[in-house]
Amino acid sequence: MAAPLTAHELIAKHRPTLDQALEAIRTRAYWSPHPEHPKAYGEHGSLDAAAGKAAFDAVLGTRLDLDQPGTDDWVGGEISPYGIELGVTYPHADLDVLLPAMKAGQAAWRDAGPEARAAVCMEIVKRISDRTHEFAHAVMHTSGQAFMMAFQAGGPHAQDRGLEAVAYAYAEQTRTPEAAEWSKPQGKRDPLNLTKTFTAVPRGIGLVIGCNTFPTWNGYPGLFASLATGNAVLVKPHPRAVLPLALTVQVAREVLAEAGFDPNLVALAAERPGEGIAKTLATRPEIRIVDYTGSTAFGDWLETHARQAQVYTEKAGVNTVLVESTDDYKGMLSNLAFSLSLYSGQMCTTPQNLLIPREGISTDQGHKSYDEVTADLARAVDGLLGDDARANALLGAIVNPDVKARLEAAAELGEVALASREIVNPEFPDAVVRTPVIVKLDAAKPDDEAAYTSECFGPVSFAVAVDSAAAAVELLRRTVREHGAMTVGAYTTDPEVARAIEEACLEESAQLSLNLTGGVYVNQTAAFSDFHGSGGNPAANAALTDGAYVANRFRVVEVRRQA
Repeated sequence: MAAPLTAHELIAKHRPTLDQALEAIRTRAYWSPHPEHPKAYGEHGSLDAAAGKAAFDAVLGTRLDLDQPGTDDWVGGEISPYGIELGVTYPHADLDVLLPAMKAGQAAWRDAGPEARAAVCMEIVKRISDRTHEFAHAVMHTSGQAFMMAFQAGGPHAQDRGLEAVAYAYAEQTRTPEAAEWSKPQGKRDPLNLTKTFTAVPRGIGLVIGCNTFPTWNGYPGLFASLATGNAVLVKPHPRAVLPLALTVQVAREVLAEAGFDPNLVALAAERPGEGIAKTLATRPEIRIVDYTGSTAFGDWLETHARQAQVYTEKAGVNTVLVESTDDYKGMLSNLAFSLSLYSGQMCTTPQNLLIPREGISTDQGHKSYDEVTADLARAVDGLLGDDARANALLGAIVNPDVKARLEAAAELGEVALASREIVNPEFPDAVVRTPVIVKLDAAKPDDEAAYTSECFGPVSFAVAVDSAAAAVELLRRTVREHGAMTVGAYTTDPEVARAIEEACLEESAQLSLNLTGGVYVNQTAAFSDFHGSGGNPAANAALTDGAYVANRFRVVEVRRQA
């Protein structure tokens, strides 16, 4: 095993990658240092598929001891959506012991400077990347994602987002020089001379409140943004998705210690069943930053009550696709079918409302009525998921009973264009696997509005009949303004309609995808190029990742000295 690297050696090791990341966020061009294909792993210290699965199996049924202070109990209880009891137990913390221990190392971490902090964070990401196969199984069996999605979204894509946060953090901290010589002319008198130093000072302890569906993808931006800006980070995972973030904390603590820093700069806060410690943690005076992904209700609570902290939330939204016309009808249907099906719609970016003029749309295959569009989309989803093996690989498993209940209740909201069906997973017979449901609603019916203006998280979408393209744009604008949206999609061949949609999204701060018919989907975003959310509508108060997401995690403190 190689000897631990000092912070100076880590800078030399990772500086070229940091420079590439900085260039990527400047140009917004495609770039990633983390391979998406499973076969790319197995060399240079990384785990291949067999070794990663073995490492995951080895942790099942064990006590994951992180050697962090204040441990007063051991907690666990995760059950995979695929039916496996993980049996892993984690340290439960006495916060009055753990939080002071976390603060103790911040001064040295602050004094290390932005470059050393970035290099240590990048070494953490690199070691996680080397264990991508292991982490993929951990994500799969806590989120219900199918393996390939867990591998990519929970592995390289999550690592990209973490590295992206590090790059933004470095850029923002180094925007101000470390020192300056200041001289003000005084005419005939001697000039006024001062020596000034500027130090990026962390706010305090950052709290990351993890989510069930994307524990690493949604967790890494906040974790690394806070850590790279000098803050200690306490990770509070979702009770059903502890393992991926606990392994992350384990890696971070190892790297910090090896680089000569206090490992307690990163710690885990697992909870007993039903304990619900998020509110207690979020309002403690030691917590100065909160990152949260989840329901609107709790996100609003955090924004209202965690007043001592900077709060970054990604909440619920009503994602909309406006279908006015297309010059690739088959490509549009195929693209939408995949978007609706991926991970059983359990993504904050999955389209929910499909706004379709009741008089139909023009296409390269001629005019298509509203009923034809909905029927053809239903057939496209059926065709995509007709083979059960392929369906299991795309859908994954329903993550919790609430999603299943919403799916079943949706069929009562209107005329069903596509009924959901149950699929058996032969490898995991206890998994709950369901295909999407599409329900036809009408914007002219007041009784339908409650359904399509509320987020129905899961494999549920509404084909909403509207009077015209103009009416669709106004409905889009209103739902984004009042309920938020992480994503908006649109299909149109009319430049005027496209301009109206774009203007609505600019005014309401919603990320827009136009006329996607190939292998890019409205519910996917690429790190270093795409912004996830905007922070400008009710769905989220921050974007992953931009300068605003990192800049307020630290403040610049100036010291002036007489020259």
